[in-house]
Amino acid sequence: MNVGLKTQILPAGEAAVAAAARVLADGGLVAFPTETVYGLGADAANPAAIARLYQAKGRPAFNPLIAHVGDIAAARQIARFDAPAMALAEAFWPGPLTLVLPKMPDCTVADLATAGLDTVAIRIPAHPVARQILREFGGPVVAPSANLSGHVSPTTAAHVQSDLSGRIDLIVDGGAVEVGVESTIVGCFDAPMLLRPGGVPRGD
Repeated sequence: MNVGLKTQILPAGEAAVAAAARVLADGGLVAFPTETVYGLGADAANPAAIARLYQAKGRPAFNPLIAHVGDIAAARQIARFDAPAMALAEAFWPGPLTLVLPKMPDCTVADLATAGLDTVAIRIPAHPVARQILREFGGPVVAPSANLSGHVSPTTAAHVQSDLSGRIDLIVDGGAVEVGVESTIVGCFDAPMLLRPGGVPRGD
């Protein structure tokens, strides 16, 4: 990917949502607000787009990515839910909880995004702009934090711009985000296991 791309910034709204869905469909990279931090989105089924995302962030490719989906029905198309996983999903989705689940045999999320593992990390974000983009795009979107690897996670569009301008196609500016920390990650294996503390408190 050539640094020196023209990064467009659009205020959140119908035009920005439509533009974001178009960029994702074309294999481009879009930063957008979630309730936790700004995410850097790429089509989860497109290995070339995911490779661009790793490159833009300077992130090692053995680091799996979280697939964001619009609803539980979409989540169940790509991962297998047992009863505890379903209970967690119903309690905390949409919201700042990521579940790591066994992949369905026909899971559309590219191996590059799952680092070749037989599990996939999934989340339904609660931010209305993120949900609109996912609905409009119609497929899973991988979206790690929209910053250079090792930098502080961005909570405003300006943070994204200072790190990634010239490296990505579009920034959707939805103002400052609410939670300001990444999602909590729970692995749903034999028994649910906390893998990363985050936006959902451990007690919950």
